[in-house]
Amino acid sequence: MDPAQLRRLIEIIAEEMAQVAPAGASGPCLCHGVLYDCCPDRVRGVLDAGATRLGLHASGGPAGQVASLIDHTLLKADATRAEIEKLCREAAEFGFATVCVNPTWVALAARLLAGSRSSVCSVVGFPLGATTPDVKHYETRRAIFDGAREIDMVINIGALKSGDLRLVERDIEAVVGPCRDAGVVSKVIIEAALLTDEEKVTASTLTKAAGADFVKTSTGFGPGGATVADVALMRRVVGAEMGVKAAGGVKDFASLEAMVAAGATRVGASAGVRIVQQAGGGTATTPTPPGY
Repeated sequence: MDPAQLRRLIEIIAEEMAQVAPAGASGPCLCHGVLYDCCPDRVRGVLDAGATRLGLHASGGPAGQVASLIDHTLLKADATRAEIEKLCREAAEFGFATVCVNPTWVALAARLLAGSRSSVCSVVGFPLGATTPDVKHYETRRAIFDGAREIDMVINIGALKSGDLRLVERDIEAVVGPCRDAGVVSKVIIEAALLTDEEKVTASTLTKAAGADFVKTSTGFGPGGATVADVALMRRVVGAEMGVKAAGGVKDFASLEAMVAAGATRVGASAGVRIVQQAGGGTATTPTPPGY
């Protein structure tokens, strides 16, 4: 897809999004500045559809179903082997979807989680996204070789903001390609806090066009984390068939509920144990994300 086609695709999506604004809507929402109904109190119909699709409830079933929405995450630079081992023990105990760790810990985590319900997720081009596509391609292949079953890559944010959509397209495909070949889930981090709404639409559209399994809000290392408004916007752009991951600042069960209601099918959190404990036996049903 050439840049002109991509721009036209983005224009079409923006037009479709604008057309669904509620009757009488006269301006942007207060929380997000978008000229359509992006926020929970202005997009009740979308959230109702999301609730039907996701069905998150606060009581009545095993907390493991809430845990299965969570990537149990430890990406800080000073994480120790003992902390990674603890992360993996918690993942195996609670049944988190994955542990999300830096590449240096992938092989260890894969050994520790062998035979468990949890798998290993690793990051590529993290946290800045400012490496070249060939480097991200190699980093992806190495993480998969070491045992990663999911890859969260950071886009080239500077290229996106410069309007170099061809480079961003190559950047994403450099990671999505080897993931697809290996049957590994690919997630694309757009670092929404650094982007305008138009850039969020563009990044999400490029992610979908590349065939990634998820679009993800944030690294957790940027100026802001996941917001309900951004999750709702990203869900609107990519449609129902693609995963949306909310990450950064999701520290309690109420936050997780809000993200899922807005359209998230996965949540990245370092507070996974606390969230599951707060759920108190909460259930969450969600469609199997693409790539599984």
